[in-house]
Amino acid sequence: MAALEGHTSPAVPGDDRLPPVQQLAIGSLMLIIIGGIDMAGHLPRQAPRAPVIALLAAAVAVLALNAILLSRIKPFNWRVFRQVAGWAALAYVGIAGMLEYVFVFDHTRGSQLLILSGMLLVFAANIPLLLGFSVARFQEA
Repeated sequence: MAALEGHTSPAVPGDDRLPPVQQLAIGSLMLIIIGGIDMAGHLPRQAPRAPVIALLAAAVAVLALNAILLSRIKPFNWRVFRQVAGWAALAYVGIAGMLEYVFVFDHTRGSQLLILSGMLLVFAANIPLLLGFSVARFQEA
């Protein structure tokens, strides 16, 4: 046991020092999915905007809270986080861009397109944050 004294191990699951980054990311994604299902359930008519905008605003608020909590983690391997989240963001910007193209190609217009674009933006920000945190939390700081 003496060899382990003074050794700082990376954060492990259940470590109370870490904020609930993964849970908040999943919660934000759930709000986006619920809003998307609600909008799709009303097609081809317009969906009522108020509930979907409320879900989108809640998802943005949860994502912002998550980013704030994540930024306060000390010590944390930010280099690994940026590397993983950066490559994931590149992939998810491509995915979100293709989905946006499908919406425009399908003649989605006006507020419906704006709401769907906001949902895609939250989706494209959430996944890289989730992946970057999930990898970096197990790395030495």
